[in-house]
Amino acid sequence: IADRLVFSKLRARFGGNVRFFISGGAPLSREIAEFFHAADLLILEGYGLTESSAASVVNRPNDYRFGSVGRAIPGVEIRIDKDGEVLLGGRGVMRGYHNQPKATREVITEDGWLRTGDIGHLEDDFLRITDRKKDIIVTAGGKNIAPQNFENQLKASSRWVSQVVLHGDKRPYCVALISIDMEAVSGWAKSNNIQTSDPAELVAHPKVYDLIWADVNALNTQRASYEKVKKIG
Repeated sequence: IADRLVFSKLRARFGGNVRFFISGGAPLSREIAEFFHAADLLILEGYGLTESSAASVVNRPNDYRFGSVGRAIPGVEIRIDKDGEVLLGGRGVMRGYHNQPKATREVITEDGWLRTGDIGHLEDDFLRITDRKKDIIVTAGGKNIAPQNFENQLKASSRWVSQVVLHGDKRPYCVALISIDMEAVSGWAKSNNIQTSDPAELVAHPKVYDLIWADVNALNTQRASYEKVKKIG
């Protein structure tokens, strides 16, 4: 029924004869990939840098895993550094930036591996990118936290949240700055007898705070104690 009423129309929008899509340049939500796959539209995510001659890791039509960027292409090697940074090796890796020896030393190791600046890990040779190295939060207790994990999970799981930024670098705990979806929250407010349409008053209302906090706390139960968000605003 879903295919007849919805998915067939979705495929028709793309011409009706798509074998697969290629996604790259920005992270693809696993939920989005799975939704389109349910509609018989396969999206294959890939990964690479200009410094590694573009695509270095890709999912294949007959060998893919959602939530990953795939396996290394022939001639490319992947190594995970001690801090979790993804390193790429192979003939496609540049020798260096032209006339920029300092910049070259910052991204090319002594044995020729390219520092991608991305944090990730390998599962059965499938590479999963979890964060940018420069975005990693180091708490006052020395714990490393990848903010994008929480940020993306909250945006995907909460219908009330539009944007979120996690903060906690050199702090004892994490806090989250949240932008609400005004249309969704306004509708909820009306149905719960909150008589205001002013955005400033709406976000300051205790019931709205509790609404957002419930979704934040649901994610907190899945996180280690040092990763939990203690305050929102």
